[in-house]
Amino acid sequence: MGSQPETGRAVRSLAAAPETRAAGVEADPETLASVERRVLWLATSVVHHANRVRPNRSGIKVGGHQASSASMVSIMTALWFAHLDAEDRVSVKPHASPVLHAISYLLGRLDRGYMTELRAFGGLQSYPSRTKDPYPVDFSTGSVGLGATAPIWSAVANRYVRERFDAPAAGRQIALIGDAELDEGACWEAIADPAVSGLGEVLWVVDLNRQTLDRVVPNIAADRLQGMFEAAGWSCVTVKYGRLLRSLFARPGGEALRRRIDEMGNAEYQRLLRIPAAELRERLLGDGRGRRELLRLVDGLDDSELLRAVRDLGGHDLGSLVEAYREADAAADRPSVVFAYTVKGRGLPIEGHPQNHSALLTHGQYEGLAHALGADLDDPWARFPEGSAEAELCSEVAGRLDRRGPGDRKAPPDVPTQIGGRYRGETSTQQELGRLLAEMPRTAGPVADRIVTVSPDVASSTNLGGWINKVGIWSLEDRTDWFADDPETMLKWRETRGGQHIELGIAETNLVGLIAELGSTWSRSGEPLFPIGTIYDPFVGRALEPWSFGVYSGGQSILIGTPSGTTLAPEGGAHQSIYTPSIGIEQPGVSAWEPAFGQDLEWTFLHALSRLGRPGGESAYFRLSTRPVDQALAAVPEDAEMREERRRDVLAGGYKLRDASERGLEPVVTLVGVGAMVPEVVRAAEVLEEEGNIGADVVCLTSPDLVFRALRARQGFGEGPYAILDKLFPPQRPLPIVSVLDGHPHTLSFLGSIRTTPVSCLGVTDFGQSGDLEDLYEHHGIDPETIVGAALDVIG
Repeated sequence: MGSQPETGRAVRSLAAAPETRAAGVEADPETLASVERRVLWLATSVVHHANRVRPNRSGIKVGGHQASSASMVSIMTALWFAHLDAEDRVSVKPHASPVLHAISYLLGRLDRGYMTELRAFGGLQSYPSRTKDPYPVDFSTGSVGLGATAPIWSAVANRYVRERFDAPAAGRQIALIGDAELDEGACWEAIADPAVSGLGEVLWVVDLNRQTLDRVVPNIAADRLQGMFEAAGWSCVTVKYGRLLRSLFARPGGEALRRRIDEMGNAEYQRLLRIPAAELRERLLGDGRGRRELLRLVDGLDDSELLRAVRDLGGHDLGSLVEAYREADAAADRPSVVFAYTVKGRGLPIEGHPQNHSALLTHGQYEGLAHALGADLDDPWARFPEGSAEAELCSEVAGRLDRRGPGDRKAPPDVPTQIGGRYRGETSTQQELGRLLAEMPRTAGPVADRIVTVSPDVASSTNLGGWINKVGIWSLEDRTDWFADDPETMLKWRETRGGQHIELGIAETNLVGLIAELGSTWSRSGEPLFPIGTIYDPFVGRALEPWSFGVYSGGQSILIGTPSGTTLAPEGGAHQSIYTPSIGIEQPGVSAWEPAFGQDLEWTFLHALSRLGRPGGESAYFRLSTRPVDQALAAVPEDAEMREERRRDVLAGGYKLRDASERGLEPVVTLVGVGAMVPEVVRAAEVLEEEGNIGADVVCLTSPDLVFRALRARQGFGEGPYAILDKLFPPQRPLPIVSVLDGHPHTLSFLGSIRTTPVSCLGVTDFGQSGDLEDLYEHHGIDPETIVGAALDVIG
C-alpha cells in the first residue's frame, strides 16, 4: 500500500499518533460518528434516488459517484463539524458533491425538496457550482485540477484586497481533492509557482484512495508525493492508520503487520477488502519475513476485529483527521497538504472494488445499507430528532459557519466612456493598450485604483512596462529593486505590497486561475476589482478551459491575447493564432473584441471595464496586434454628435468605414475587415474603385461576437438589440460580402445570412511559417489582390 516516509525526512506524520482526540474538538466522538453515518446515508441516497427512483424520461443514466463520495465522508465530516470557521472556504472534490449536499442539508442550508433533484434541471448540480446550485457554494469544481487550484488563487486575491483596500482578513482556503487529480498539470503548475510558497492559509486534503475511474493505481504512494510538495515549500501531514491498527502495531507482531501493509501493493491491499475473514487470515500473512509473528497476532483477533482492522485507515478516523487539520494549521508560514489514506466506497457493499467508480447500489444493497446505518427507508431524508446530541451539533456548526454572511458589497467606480486619447501616425493596438493603461492613473484615478494586471512572464512584451513603472509589482512582501539605480534599466521592478501588477511564472493556467479569483472579489469580499490578464494570443487555447471555467464560476475579468495572428509573421506558424476569433464568438459569459484602431480600443476597453465587478457583469476577451496601422484610416468624426454615434456603433460591434455612395459610386459589394486586416480591405476597395470603377462599402467589425449575437436576437434566439445589422448591412441594398481576418475564415461565415447574400470568406486555414508580413498575406490569400479577386467573383 506504499511505503511510509523515511524517518530522516522533514515530514510530519500522524501514522503513529496516539489514540486520543485532538485537544479542543468540541464534538463528542460518538456524536460525530453518528453524524458521519448520516452523511454517508444521505450522500448515497441522493444518487440512489436520482438513478433508481426518480422517473427517467430519456433512459440515459443519470449518474453520480457513490463510491467516490463514500471515501470523502469522514474527511468532510471532520472538517465541517469539528474544524471549519465562518471565514473558511472549501473547494470540494467534484465527485464528492453529494457529500456537500448532504452536509448542507443537515446544516439547514438546503431544502428537503432538493434532495430528490440531483442532476435534474434546476436542481442540484452534478458538481458544486457557485452560479448554478440553489445554495451558496464556495468554489465551483468539475474540471479536474481547476477546483483544486482555485483556493490558491483565492488566497492571493484575498491578500491583494486586504493590502490594497484594508478588507477583512479571509479564512483558510481549503481544497479537497482526489489523489488521481494530482495527475493534472494544473495542480503542479500552481504548486510550483514561487508566489504560492508563502500562502499559509492554503490547505489541501488529498483523498488517497489509490483508485481512478478504470483501475487501482499501483504506484500512488504518499512519500513520493510528499517529496514533490516539500520541494515546492509545502508542509506535509500524513494520516495513514486508524486507531485500531495503531493499537495492533503496539502488540507483539505489530511491527510485522505494519511492515506487511506498508510493503503491500495497492491492488493487493484492495483485494483484501473483498474477501471473507477466513481467506483474509491466510492472504494477510504473505510470504515475507515476520510471517510467524504476524500469524500469532492475527490468530488473536476474531473475524469482526480482523475485518475492521484491514479497513482501518486514517482517512476514516475522525479524531486523527481533526488532529491533522490542526497540525497543518500550525504551519502558518507556508501552505499545507494532508494525505489521508482512504478506501474508495468505504462503508458501501462496493468498497474497494476496482470498477466501483461509477457503480450504483442495487435496491437490495441500498436496503442493506439502510439496515447497517440505522436509516429509515420510508423517510430517507430524515434529519436528526430535535433535542438530540446530533441535532444540537448541527445547529451549533450551522450557527458558527453562518456568521460569515454576505457582507457589504462596494459598488465599482464609474468608468468614463472615453478619456480623450489622440491617435495619430502608425501604431498598433498592442502599443495603444500600454499607453492607455499608463494614462489611466491620471485620467481615471478611481478606476485605475481597481485595476490589477497579471502576466505569465510576458509583461514587457505585451506592453505593460509604462503601467508597471507607475503602479509597481504586487508581492507578499516588500523587496529591494537592486537595479533601481541602473540608468539602462527602463522597466522599474518595484515589488511591494501596494503594487498593482502580479507577475507569475510561465504557466497560462495559473494566469487565468488568478484573474478568475481576482474577478470574484466583488462577490466574495465586497471589493470589486478590474483584473486584466495579458497573454500571447497563440496560447489562449492553452488557457481556455481554465479561463472558461473561471467565467462559469462567476469570475469577471479581461483576457488580452496579444500579439495575435499572422501579424506575428517572423515568429513562424507556432505563434500565429488562427482559431481564437472563433473562440471569442463561442465563449459564454464573454464579449470578444478585435479593434483595428487606437480609438476603437479606447472605447471598447473602457466599456469592458465598466462590465466588471458587479452583478450581471461580463468578462471580455481582446485580440490585439503588433502590426502598426495608420490611424488616419479610422476617419474618426470630429463633430461631437457624429463621434458619439461612431462610439455607439463601435460598442455594438462595428461601423461603416467607407461608403461607396458617398464617393459617387453605386455600391455592389461589401468588404468586411477585422482588426489588423482593415488596411488590406481598405486598399482593396480603393483598387476596385480606381481600376474598375466598382463601388465597395467597407465595414470594420470591432466585435464579430456582438454582430453574431445581434443576428441571433433578430432571429428570435436571444435577447438584445440588433439595429446594428441595418447600419452595417442596409436591408434596402443587400450586397454580396467578402470578409477578411487573420484567423480562420469560418469565423465570419454567418455574415451571409444577415441579408441572405453570397459571401466569400478569406482567412487563414493552415499553420503558417516565418516570413515578411506581405509574403504571408499573399501566401494565405488575405492580401489586397486576393480580396479584389474574391470581390469580382462574388459579384459575378
